[in-house]
Amino acid sequence: MTRDDELTALRARVAELEAARPPARRAGRATSVLAVVLVLLAALLTPLAAVAVWSDAFIGDTDRYVATMAPLAHDPDVQDAVAGRVTTAVMSRLDIDDLLTGVAPADRPLLEKALGAASGPVTDGLTSFVRGTADRLVSGPAFAALWERLNRTAHRAVDKALTGSGGGAVKVEDGMVTLDLAPVVEEVKDTLVDQGLTVAARIPEIHTGITVMQSTGTLAQARKGFRLLQLLSWVLPVLVVLLAAAGVLLARRRRRALVTAALAVAAGALLLGLALWLGRAYYLDALPATVSRPAAGSVYDTLVRFLRTSVRVIAVLGAVVALAAWVGGPGRWARAVRAGWCGAIGSVREAVTSGTFGPVGPWVHRMRTWLNWTVAAVAAAVLLAWDYPTGAVVAWIAVAALCALAVIEFLDVPELGDEITAPAPAAS
Repeated sequence: MTRDDELTALRARVAELEAARPPARRAGRATSVLAVVLVLLAALLTPLAAVAVWSDAFIGDTDRYVATMAPLAHDPDVQDAVAGRVTTAVMSRLDIDDLLTGVAPADRPLLEKALGAASGPVTDGLTSFVRGTADRLVSGPAFAALWERLNRTAHRAVDKALTGSGGGAVKVEDGMVTLDLAPVVEEVKDTLVDQGLTVAARIPEIHTGITVMQSTGTLAQARKGFRLLQLLSWVLPVLVVLLAAAGVLLARRRRRALVTAALAVAAGALLLGLALWLGRAYYLDALPATVSRPAAGSVYDTLVRFLRTSVRVIAVLGAVVALAAWVGGPGRWARAVRAGWCGAIGSVREAVTSGTFGPVGPWVHRMRTWLNWTVAAVAAAVLLAWDYPTGAVVAWIAVAALCALAVIEFLDVPELGDEITAPAPAAS
């Protein structure tokens, strides 16, 4: 083969290689785009995953619901709303004429003593008397137990609002989910009778309610969606993790993709937090004038407390993962952080010890990578095993893992021979 033939063959080969290059670039670009799409899907599904877990763990668990709502028995706004509704219901059934003429002579001194402290017309005095009785009931220790029993029934209200099932003492009328306060009214009636207002015994059973939730518009239309979320409560979180992991694996720069995915998932959780904040204002503005807004706000805050906790957990976890991935990267600032970390721990080691730990140091040096991954795996296992973790729990798990990594770094002392025989850096 002549020189010209070799040159022609070489040019043909170069042309062939150059022709094959664009498809590879296009394939790489398509993979990167797919990675971005997967990470965005994970971020967008994060709020739905949190709501799905809430719908199953909170709405589907009566004991957890009751434990969550129990503190409302001591909330002043809720107590005021309950006492007001009970007072209105009782006064609407009390006949003043019957009160004045129907009381037995033996009971009149007790009634006059009870009403004598009230100034103004009899009706106003009686209203003040009934309201005082209701206030004492709802602020007393017996109301907490009564409230717990009512909320076991109230759990049906939330279930009915989201799934369309439920019944009993829970009513959904005109889009309002209300808790029947008839047991509270009965307690007030009995107390009034004991205090001399015997005519209260003639009051028939009264059903009045306090609003637990307003099932209007979007919520009423979303019943099937919430039921679906409840069924997918374990599928969606796993799907979010798989989508984020697939996006990271398909990316060219996986460490940077991991940082982006963690921050994107955290941003998705914060978006849910923003929706809860805006939804609170919209919810309270949509309530009718007859509903106590302070009490409704307390109920709303209690109902979504688990969701707000989930927002903080996911946001903190995303920030921790992103920070860990960034610190382990090759960037200049990341290297500076690692150098400062190792230098500080090394200075402490030299100051408090002789710099060696017998066979422990070399063993830790050889097993350092496996030990670091073990710490990460244990931290992840503790987080997964924790029952309803909070943002503070995630932060403390991260601090504990950081302390464990610091101990590994402290014990990491290579053998003397490794330091002596280490290859010198190449001359520039």
